[in-house]
Amino acid sequence: MHHFVYRENELYAEDVPIKKIAEAVGTPFYLYSHATLKRHFHTFNDAFQGIYPLVCYSAKANTSLAILKLFSDLGGGLDIVSGGELYRGLKAGFSSDKIVYSGIGKRVDEIDYALSSKILMFNIESLEELELIDKRAGILKMKAPIALRVNPDVDPKTHPYISTGLKKNKFGLDIQSAIEGYKAANRLQNVRIIGIDCHIGSQITEAKPFEDALQSLINLKNEIEKFGIKIKYLDMGGGLGIVYEDESPLHPSEYAKTIAALLKDTSFQLILEPGRVIVGNAGILVTRVLYRKSGLKKKFVITDAGMNDLIRPSLYDAFHAVQPVVKTEETQIVADVVGPICETGDFLAMDRKISDVKKDDLLAVMSAGAYGFAMASNYCSRPKLAEVMVKDNQFHVIRARQQYSDLMEGESIPSFIQG
Repeated sequence: MHHFVYRENELYAEDVPIKKIAEAVGTPFYLYSHATLKRHFHTFNDAFQGIYPLVCYSAKANTSLAILKLFSDLGGGLDIVSGGELYRGLKAGFSSDKIVYSGIGKRVDEIDYALSSKILMFNIESLEELELIDKRAGILKMKAPIALRVNPDVDPKTHPYISTGLKKNKFGLDIQSAIEGYKAANRLQNVRIIGIDCHIGSQITEAKPFEDALQSLINLKNEIEKFGIKIKYLDMGGGLGIVYEDESPLHPSEYAKTIAALLKDTSFQLILEPGRVIVGNAGILVTRVLYRKSGLKKKFVITDAGMNDLIRPSLYDAFHAVQPVVKTEETQIVADVVGPICETGDFLAMDRKISDVKKDDLLAVMSAGAYGFAMASNYCSRPKLAEVMVKDNQFHVIRARQQYSDLMEGESIPSFIQG
């Protein structure tokens, strides 16, 4: 459930008409509902009563500072995959001992930054990374808290680009390699084994993949404890899906029951890394119709938002509902909703039945709070769009729209090509 609803044929965000925001801010822009963000966090967190997991929001879904600050204030932790996300998280007020560092390609400077910040745990993806973290911790005269990321070869039944737990995926270690990895880590001087980590994919809508992955981790925990290795944290990652079109994802309470049933005889401290399930339906992309165009075989609705603003449809063929901000026509057409980028793959929707919108009408691209602005780019030298948050009957620009001058920040022309 979210707080984007029609009132007398006009779409509101909480108690603010979206048309009013567009008039003040211009288009395109991302729009988030404070009430939805807060409720989704509490719904997920409260589903695990009796288990009391550390809920580490997955920053990569949406790293906007205001959103990070909201989750920090609600007592959450943070799952990061870069030094930049660590920097943002600390600036937003997250306690460093609630930050977990995932990601397959950590650089030396990022490792040192995380060690110096005294994060809770590194989720290690390879034996070479394990060796490097041990070395850097030694240089800094520290003990690095670690978990190994295990690839349990579980099919999450999701898009192949966001599947991460199969043998063919680049992430983590297979079970046998993980056992050897834990033995190796136990011999190192500058690491402290505290956890096991797993993340099998994103936009998962069934319980079975989570059950299979968790059982695999419990079996691994029992195996490595034979070597005197004690595990405190079990990091189950994220991946819980949301409704984009006609999916029937697990409710967080069902997800919690699935996990609780398997953990009842264990002493793990559970870590969870939700991202999309908290922010996905809490945000939309608002765009304006620039032109209408009819080809020999198709109709096109051309908008001022393109693939540089929301790349998921182009990258994953992902579905996002497209709705008029003001309903004025009962007539519907079938059209491609496309952006201004000079790419055939620049579209928000293909062959979609939508309202018969006209030039200058506003459209809302729904369920765009996750992997929307976070994946936006300056392709075709387009300034990044604004971000706005609504609370009750007020709205606030949480990220200003870039100006043309911002596009050249940090650039310079060398003297040997200056006239």
